[in-house]
Amino acid sequence: MRIVTGLALACGLGCLCDQTPTNDSSPSACQIENKDYHRWKGVQISNRWVTLTIVPQLGGRLMQVTFGGHDYLWVNEQLKGKYFSPDESAAQKRWFKTVAYAGVIGRPLSVVGISGNLTLTGSFGVFVAGQLEARFYDKDGARIGTKPVQDVLPTELVALQHTVQAPPGTTRVSLHLIDRHGSDRGPLTATVTPQSTRPMPAEVGDGIPFVDVAQPKPGTWPTYHGHLSGNRFSPLDQINAGNVQHLAPKWMFTIRGAPRDLQVTPVVAGGVMYVTSVNEAFALDARSGREMWHYSRPRTPGLAGDAASGINRGVAVLGDRVFMVTDNAHVIALDRRTGQLLWDVEMADARQNYGATSAPLVVNDLVISGVSGGDEGIRGFLDAYRAATGERVWRFWTVPAPGEPGSETWGGRAIEHGCAATWLTGTYDPESRLLYWPTGNPCPDYNGAERHGDNLYSNSVLALDADTGKLKWHFQFTPHDLHDWDATETPMLIDAEFRGQRRKLLLQGNRNGFFYVLDRLTGKLLLAEPFVKNVTWASGIDPDGRPRLLPGNEPTVEGQRVCPAVAGATNWTSTAFSALTGLFYLFAEESCAIYTKNDQWWEAGKSFYGGSTKRDTAPGKTVKAVDIQTGKIAWEIPDVGGGIVGSGLMVTAGGLLFYADGRGAFVAADATNGKLLWQFNTNERWRAGPMTYTVEGNQYIGVAAGTTILAFSLR
Repeated sequence: MRIVTGLALACGLGCLCDQTPTNDSSPSACQIENKDYHRWKGVQISNRWVTLTIVPQLGGRLMQVTFGGHDYLWVNEQLKGKYFSPDESAAQKRWFKTVAYAGVIGRPLSVVGISGNLTLTGSFGVFVAGQLEARFYDKDGARIGTKPVQDVLPTELVALQHTVQAPPGTTRVSLHLIDRHGSDRGPLTATVTPQSTRPMPAEVGDGIPFVDVAQPKPGTWPTYHGHLSGNRFSPLDQINAGNVQHLAPKWMFTIRGAPRDLQVTPVVAGGVMYVTSVNEAFALDARSGREMWHYSRPRTPGLAGDAASGINRGVAVLGDRVFMVTDNAHVIALDRRTGQLLWDVEMADARQNYGATSAPLVVNDLVISGVSGGDEGIRGFLDAYRAATGERVWRFWTVPAPGEPGSETWGGRAIEHGCAATWLTGTYDPESRLLYWPTGNPCPDYNGAERHGDNLYSNSVLALDADTGKLKWHFQFTPHDLHDWDATETPMLIDAEFRGQRRKLLLQGNRNGFFYVLDRLTGKLLLAEPFVKNVTWASGIDPDGRPRLLPGNEPTVEGQRVCPAVAGATNWTSTAFSALTGLFYLFAEESCAIYTKNDQWWEAGKSFYGGSTKRDTAPGKTVKAVDIQTGKIAWEIPDVGGGIVGSGLMVTAGGLLFYADGRGAFVAADATNGKLLWQFNTNERWRAGPMTYTVEGNQYIGVAAGTTILAFSLR
């Protein structure tokens, strides 16, 4: 889908039927059967050839019409019965041409009024190629806006958004679409849904400078990880091991209509909490959970993979703006005070299996975002956009193009759909100005026959110059991965003494079962030790970082048992590190799976696994504390229940480790020894990491449970 700044149009079936001639010899516009679509190939009318092709948008109901050398789209939702033959009457020929020029059809138009502005959103199919003009009128017929829509292609499903000023009390908007011939394809109307902004907290301020993101003020949580380092450690200690038993719910906010359990980590800055579900964002008063504004747009039809399931993990904030991604691989900027859309940029074509699911990261004046689709055959990349304008500053491709450095690690045709997606939020070191981003598996996931070699830069962490996107170094955890072991786990940055020397470190518990310590300035491997017992694919990691592979662990047509299972010994959910204890905390799972391969090849709209898996052992999930000096397990909390994809972890200066278990409980444990100190049962499933903040001197713990945001504080 292509996004154009403007307005989304809506039209029912009448857009077609109303323009059908009344001549009795002509068929109704609602009388062409679906089965006849495929018969309209090479049909000659008036010595002109007509070709009709199903276009897979709006549920497959768009048809491309080539008639007399011009392309049009003919859209209808329920068509019935008549086949045109070369000897049709003149009236029927005229009718066919009229229908070919019919106009637009789309999803319901959404109009939201905020502080005197009207924001209109939606999506529609276009019948006529070329330049269009959208004209907006208020209820009294006065024009309140005009927006050109340039170079619309007839095969596109176009999503438009536009904000116009409207007189106070406007309750209805009409829209006219003017095509290149000057014909009016309207009016289309929609009712305005009033949504006035509510008073913002006094501490919201005029803007959030980058210094407040890089060095968070006490009590704020201004990024997805809370800190650009990704350590999920909070210096707050008002809630501590001595009083945590008095922790109780303070408020809750339910996101109605959320299609799945939330994976968002709330962001708090200036007394405002920002949370998301798919294609929608909310600003909440962090004291009470009161809604201040709400931005939303329709979900995109026809997506593949995680984006289709409705995942969104949160926002980034900078200055007067909030940034998030949409399901169809767009980055958008919203006004932090009102939720008004400020800019909208398409990262990639969602029709090629691209999507987006994770919170962006702000670095200086840039907004950094990756893409999902890592099991659907995309070509992965990472983008940087100017925060003020949405202008793209740089792009780093995680799968080199043929002939580029690194392409020699792809022997075969899979390089065209190599994946290596960038779907988890990275980290940043302001001192070295290096950006660290993890990458996903190569595709097809389980069959390496068409991708001989290491398959760079899949299953890696990338160290990039944040200003230019140039690669400084990379470390590949699992070369030529055949088990879907994404390296999309947080690349955590810490400064610590390591084996007697003060160093800048990068820590990661990897899905392949090994815990890694790297020098983050050079990428040199310092430590790699298994953190689970069930590791059958490698006997260890060599000093150069390459795994020592064990035989008999590649997927086969018949099936091969390998440990860990496809979900990994750990997964994307947040890890944590406390300088007070010197321990790294993560969820771990002892599990194995049967891996099979097949000859599946890439198709738009489908996953590209090249095989399948099934569990061979019941998972055993634990919380583990790892000594970063040795890689040994200091202690663990056994049998926390649920699969490996659950909640994340957070540790505080109050000596507490927070997480949610697989039985519906939110838990606080002693960060020193793992002793359970407090729990609150919700009977919800957990897919999001906890965070903490203060408002007016009171510390809160925030977390998403199911489709509800919960905030806890001391009684």
